[in-house]
Amino acid sequence: MPYRARYRFIVYFHDASTVLSLLLLALFLGLIVVPLASILGDMITVQIGDEARTQLQADALTGHYLERVFASRVSHILFWRPLGNTLLISVAATVIAITLGTALGWLVARSDLPGRRWFATALIVPYMLPASTYALAWMTLFKNRTVGGQPGWFEAMGLTPPDWLAYGALPTLVILSLHYTPFAILLVGNALRRIDAQMEEAARMLGASRMRIMRQIVLPLSRPALFSACLLIFADGVGEFSVPYILGLPVQFETLSTSLYRAIGTQQDGVAAVVAGVIMLIGVVTLGLDAWMMRETRRFATIGGKGMTERSHPLGRWKWPAFALAGLTFLLGVVLPLGALALSTVMKLPGRFTPENFTFDYWIGTGLHTVALRSGILLSPEFWNALGNSVRIVGAASLVAGLLGMLVGYAVVRSPLPLLGAALRQITFLPYLVPGIAFAAAFMALFAVPRGPLPALYGTPMILFLALIADQMPFASRTGIAAMTQLGREAEEAGRMSGAGWFQRMRHIVLPIQRGPMIAAVLMPFISGIKNVSLFVILAVPATDVLTTWALRLVDYNYQQAANAVVLMIALLSWAGTSLINRITKTGIAQGLES
Repeated sequence: MPYRARYRFIVYFHDASTVLSLLLLALFLGLIVVPLASILGDMITVQIGDEARTQLQADALTGHYLERVFASRVSHILFWRPLGNTLLISVAATVIAITLGTALGWLVARSDLPGRRWFATALIVPYMLPASTYALAWMTLFKNRTVGGQPGWFEAMGLTPPDWLAYGALPTLVILSLHYTPFAILLVGNALRRIDAQMEEAARMLGASRMRIMRQIVLPLSRPALFSACLLIFADGVGEFSVPYILGLPVQFETLSTSLYRAIGTQQDGVAAVVAGVIMLIGVVTLGLDAWMMRETRRFATIGGKGMTERSHPLGRWKWPAFALAGLTFLLGVVLPLGALALSTVMKLPGRFTPENFTFDYWIGTGLHTVALRSGILLSPEFWNALGNSVRIVGAASLVAGLLGMLVGYAVVRSPLPLLGAALRQITFLPYLVPGIAFAAAFMALFAVPRGPLPALYGTPMILFLALIADQMPFASRTGIAAMTQLGREAEEAGRMSGAGWFQRMRHIVLPIQRGPMIAAVLMPFISGIKNVSLFVILAVPATDVLTTWALRLVDYNYQQAANAVVLMIALLSWAGTSLINRITKTGIAQGLES
């Protein structure tokens, strides 16, 4: 080895950040890259049990699954119809959410809307809630005889909703639109706050009308945020599982996510791999476009070093109609669904508002006349087991993800090898490109059977723990990178000169200084994990149920009141965690997403 190369090798590997980077890279190759590669491999290799159908040995190369999904007699049911439904719902929900969110974002950020500071936070509340909250609230109100069990409120009052209103495309579209509107408010509202009002004032002084200013100044400068919000909402809608599962399956309205779930449930692993691969491809392409759009944002920089002003535009006679729009959105997005869920949990029979019909049996009752739930949820061992699993599995995974996120940040920022840091940054971001249900399918494909020294992990808490760590690394690593970028080397160099080793410096200097960001890096995955459905619904079994999967099992049993109560508890935990993050970071979620 030449002297110069040997010298560089010694210098690089004498730096602890290089060794740390290599260890983290190996870890995330195993946790993230290998599962994704495994499910892609399952698309083109014969799965165990399919030897007779394919006339090939297990693990042999085959195009059988690709043909079955894309060009067989059942491909319309397996793929093309779910793909059409997925694109229809995702595109339509994106258009509605962006249109409504942009209007509300402008009202909150740039107008004299009455109560706009309160609305800035109130309109973001749906962002904190699981999408299943809205699906169960819709079911509570509009459920009809198509599904067994107790009827919905309207049917109980003598008004039978048709199937097209109770289930399928329309309710799924309405719910996803309401659920994603806060996301558009956050992204677009944050972009609007960054536009210097002096440009608008200059245009107004030159005689430009309000509509021309909006069309030629505000919208072009907000274009990157608008496109980014569109792409992110679309990508999330493609992987959404809980809403199509609850409201679509009763009328055979399937999306790619529910088709994937059904393929796994019927042990069609090769078909599931192909569907998961398509979902992954859509996610990668969509979020790749978003990354390109973020680079384009630099062309629209409008914040200078001086003179930045932010002024509120008077609404005039539109003030109270705008207030009504914001109030109606809050009513439909927060008050109505949460109110319907809360009321349903204290009713014996739905839609009957008489004193004798109200009860707390579904919370604290005993001896209920149900087969699988003999007591209220707060007295049910299954609830406490699911809550314990949620806290233990999600809490432990979030703690590890937060610590790993800070270490990734340290390795990326401190590594003397830029390529190593860049590889670590990209690999830890990779799960964000893959919808949760496809990522869960990848983990199941890899760990459902023994792999070398590793036993089969399916059915154990360990697979949930590992999958959640990998799935939440984009949030944790970006928090760690942002925190470490702001930390100078002076304090660590002083510790080094005092004789402190790397572990001592990390323990006594780096991590204590970064305590606030580290807490945020733990809490953000915890909140996301507590309300996660797509990742757990494939990997959890009854013994490892968390709150979200137990709620779906109650829906399957038609125990509507109990399922609603569990979802309210999930919403409460999510809201409490979000409030804690705001308190720790001293930053309200309504201030927008910075990246």
